[in-house]
Amino acid sequence: MRHSIRLLIWSSLLLSSLIAFAQQGYQKPPKAVLDVLDAPSSPTVSLNPTRDKMLLVESSRYPSIAQLSQPMLRLAGSRINPNTNGPHGGGRIIKLTLKNLSDGKETAITIPAGASLGAPQWSPDGKQFAVTNTLSNGIELWLGDAATGKLRRISGVLINSAFGGGFGGGDAVQWMPDSKTLLCKTIPANRGSAPVAPTVPIGPTVQENFGKVSPAPTYQDLLRNPHDEKLYDYYATAQLAFINATTGKATNLGKPAIYSGIDIAPDGNHLLITMTHKPYSYLLTAGSFPKEFEVWDRSGKLVHKVASTPLQDQVPLDGVATGPRGINWRPTEPATLVWAEALDGGDTKKKAALRDRVLMLKAPFTGQPIELAKTEFRFAGLSWLEKGGQVMLRDSDRVSRKVRTFLMNADNPSQQAKLIWNRSAQDRYNDPGQPVMKRLPNGQSVIRQNGDDIFLEGAGASPKGDRPFLDKFNLATLKAERLWRCDETSYETITSLLSDDGSKFMTRYETTTTPPNYFIRSGSNKQALTNFPDPTPQIRGIKKQLVTYKRKDGVPLSFTLYLPPDYKAGTPLPTVVWAYPREFNDADTAGQVSGSTNRFTTITGMSHLFFLLQGYAVLDDASMPVVGDVETMNNTYIEQVVASAEAAIDKAVEMGVTDRNRVGVGGHSYGAFMTANLLAHSDIFKAGIARSGAYNRTLTPFGFQSERRSFWEAEEMYYRVSPFMYADKLKEPILLTHGEADNNTGTHPIQSDRFYQALKGNGATVRYVTLPHESHGYAARESLEHTLWEMITWFDKYVKNAPGATASNR
Repeated sequence: MRHSIRLLIWSSLLLSSLIAFAQQGYQKPPKAVLDVLDAPSSPTVSLNPTRDKMLLVESSRYPSIAQLSQPMLRLAGSRINPNTNGPHGGGRIIKLTLKNLSDGKETAITIPAGASLGAPQWSPDGKQFAVTNTLSNGIELWLGDAATGKLRRISGVLINSAFGGGFGGGDAVQWMPDSKTLLCKTIPANRGSAPVAPTVPIGPTVQENFGKVSPAPTYQDLLRNPHDEKLYDYYATAQLAFINATTGKATNLGKPAIYSGIDIAPDGNHLLITMTHKPYSYLLTAGSFPKEFEVWDRSGKLVHKVASTPLQDQVPLDGVATGPRGINWRPTEPATLVWAEALDGGDTKKKAALRDRVLMLKAPFTGQPIELAKTEFRFAGLSWLEKGGQVMLRDSDRVSRKVRTFLMNADNPSQQAKLIWNRSAQDRYNDPGQPVMKRLPNGQSVIRQNGDDIFLEGAGASPKGDRPFLDKFNLATLKAERLWRCDETSYETITSLLSDDGSKFMTRYETTTTPPNYFIRSGSNKQALTNFPDPTPQIRGIKKQLVTYKRKDGVPLSFTLYLPPDYKAGTPLPTVVWAYPREFNDADTAGQVSGSTNRFTTITGMSHLFFLLQGYAVLDDASMPVVGDVETMNNTYIEQVVASAEAAIDKAVEMGVTDRNRVGVGGHSYGAFMTANLLAHSDIFKAGIARSGAYNRTLTPFGFQSERRSFWEAEEMYYRVSPFMYADKLKEPILLTHGEADNNTGTHPIQSDRFYQALKGNGATVRYVTLPHESHGYAARESLEHTLWEMITWFDKYVKNAPGATASNR
């Protein structure tokens, strides 16, 4: 009887505990955190092509969980809302203001009540802009007048931006070169109702392979069965239509099809059309499905068949497809196609003297293509100059991480190309910058050119942090002249050139205490364009500094030290180390500093910097380099990240800001993978936070991050770097969080599910939180609040107030 009573009591207590846990709901972090989360975001700027007007764009920062709970279909690598036939989530722009650059006059634009707008797209002449507006049952097209600020809806048009459209419309809404017409992907008329899933299976789902080597990454959101294929056909099929910007009249172009690419020729009379068709794949995304590349005229008539590509299931990992790829228009010619073709079978691991060739074919496309170049490394792209047929060609090498840039004349391909830059892609200190682009009247982008000069803008990385710059680069002498560089006390970046000679330009300026605002610079003159206020003055007391040190093997390292607003010098604090490992070929580039401590401190989303408001020190972006040969560097992954973590803590303790007995570690994605490994292979942390990570590398058997060996080529390494295999060794408390709808390659929620089971089964102290409807990065306000509550509660219990922990500075 007593046994039965005890059992009844125990069962009741267990049931009460389970009910309490189930009813827990979303929790809120401390008020200081909520106050910062409530702060509005500052507007962003969209400058028109003629550089005389700009739009101030204000967005809602966090959607609600109700908005995130809207219907979602996960098809062929994309997520769509079937109610809107657009991307899941929709636009978030809630306010637009038109501003003149000449006199600063602002015009508030009246937008529809409850509008959810996409990113504005300017017409080539800068006189109009297009925006989409996502309703509950579709996506509208609206046009704005840059002279009056008036916004009007184009009636009778619903945009299909489900695949490739993006929140701004993408290729679903494009201006024609005449600035009077738009080419849009619309919902086909009379398409009927969406396919209904069978209530009873019609048979099994079958996949098969007949001896072909077909490795593939672990993609998410793939097609799973014949019904998914029908859904993809239904929602991806669009009707192309020309929209008259004045009258709103729609004129259909071609027949409904799955248009995965629409590229308008500079002359406006030719269209490069890409159409996707079956057979589909259940292992690859839509980008790898079979495609037809065709040139049409404006009536929809086929002018030239460019290429037909099969299902890309035979492309080597880290390789490229055979046949034409990267097909697009030369921006400085009326209608000239340019593309690349592999000369090595597309296999980067295969030894070959030449990797690719670049070809060009002019309208009417009846002759033979002209060969522009052959590349020793893998072709990496073209950037066309404004004048004289000049073009910059880039190629890159995976093993050495070298990237080269050549200057050549497309109108005289036999002329010797000039090597402009030959550098490591990882060498930030010697990065010459990127060419400043301009938009031509035909809508195409080219490198801005002034005589023999072009302009380069770059981050200006240095041992003291980033100092952005603007250079003038002479194409004849290949010499650069510094026109401007950010000073050592602020962070200022170039947003646009406003004069052809580079003497006048727009910048975005900020300091540790001054919020980002936009200015016009001309010589020594600096004119303010905006005056956005500080949205969070309460965190201005936060202190930060760049700290450099070395790992025991001599590799230079750094972190940004953040201290709470009320910090008293000499006080060792509980500390959070937050990091993300990166791979490097050599110690010199691994030790290069990135970022700037002169930036205005903002804390948003689920940022670990919120720990500062709870009395913690934060070692932000603590260097965790994995250095070595690209083929074998992960063989010593564990030793390197542990040594890096030890060095970071030693330095912080030496500075007197960190209590060695109260240090926690955390990271997101690959940083979560690092966190679990550090807890499993060292005893330097009291607890950890691992968000949306991968913990068993046998579940990503064809590589991860920069690793390109398969599991079967490097079994020992795959086992050794997988914290799942060491679940019995992980004794420090660990908090796991994961979005239930994670779409990132390699971080399927099963990674955290199985890791939690392994830890629990081995008696670890672990808490596992899954967030409904959230992807790899968490978005909903409720999810962010709850994640922050979990993080702060976890570290308050196991780091700041850890059982048995005593303050120490040893």
